[in-house]
Amino acid sequence: MNKFVQLFDDMQRLWGAYKGAYWGGIWNTLGLAFIATLIGCVIGLICGILNTIPYGKNDPLPKKIILKLIRGIVRAYVEIFRGTPMVLQAVFIYYGLPYFSGNALKFDDLWVASILVVSINTGAYMAESVRGGIISIDPGQTEGAKAIGMNHFQTMTSVILPQALRNIMPQIGNNFIINVKDTSVMFIIGFTEFFAWHRYIVGVNNMYFPSAAIEMIGYLCMTLTASFLLRWIEKWMDGNDSYELVQNDQLTMAAGPYSHPGAPFDEQSKEKRTILKNRLKDRNFSARGDR
Repeated sequence: MNKFVQLFDDMQRLWGAYKGAYWGGIWNTLGLAFIATLIGCVIGLICGILNTIPYGKNDPLPKKIILKLIRGIVRAYVEIFRGTPMVLQAVFIYYGLPYFSGNALKFDDLWVASILVVSINTGAYMAESVRGGIISIDPGQTEGAKAIGMNHFQTMTSVILPQALRNIMPQIGNNFIINVKDTSVMFIIGFTEFFAWHRYIVGVNNMYFPSAAIEMIGYLCMTLTASFLLRWIEKWMDGNDSYELVQNDQLTMAAGPYSHPGAPFDEQSKEKRTILKNRLKDRNFSARGDR
C-alpha cells in the first residue's frame, strides 16, 4: 500500500513540475492523429474506389490495361505500408528522401513529415476498408441504379458510397485510436508528441515508472474519449428507426397493404379463407369439366 501512495506522490510531483510539457504532448498527439486520419481516409477512399472500378470482356483493351495497372499500384502500396512498421517508414521517408535526392527533398517542418508518414500508413489500411465496404453492398443496388440510367460515377456517389461509408465508420474510428497510440513512434524523427515528452522528462529526473503511469493514464483518457465520440457519431448517422416511424404514423397503420380487399393474407378470417378455397376448387372443377 505504501508503494501506491509513493507512486501517487511521485506522479503528483511530476505533473506539477511538467504539466505544461505533458499537455503540449497531448495536444500534439491529438492534432497529428486527427489530421493524419482525415488525410488517410481521403487516400484510402480514392484507392478503394480505383480498386473497385469494374471492367468486362467487352471493354476496350486500353481501359482494361489501365485499370489493371492502377490495381497493381494500389495493391503494391497497400502491401508495402501494411507490411512494414511505421517507425521504419518514418526513417525511410524523413531520412531516405534527402539521402537519395542529395538533400533536394528535405523536410524543414517536422509536422509536415509526421503528417505525411502517418497519413500514408493510415491510407494503406483504409484502402482495404473502403474496398470491403464497397463490395459489401448488395450488387442488386448497382443493377437497379444502372436500370434507371445511372452511370458508374452516379451509382457510386448516390447509392454505394453513402452506405459503404456508414459500414466502415467503425474502422475509421479504430484507425484514429490506433494513430493516437502509434504517433509515439514519431520521436524517431524528433517530433515532440506525448511519448517524446515522457522520454525527455525521464532523462531529466530518472523517474521512469511514475512518468510512464502518467503516460498510460493520458493515452487511456484520449482513447476512451475518442471511442465515446465515435459511437455517438455512429448513432447519429443511423438516424431514427424506420419501424418506429411507421408505428407512429396512424395513416400508414390504417391504410396498410394488408387491408386490401380480397388479398389472401393471414390477417383474413378463417371463414374468408375457406370461402376463397371453395371458390377456387369450384372454378378449377368447372374448367376441367368444360374441357
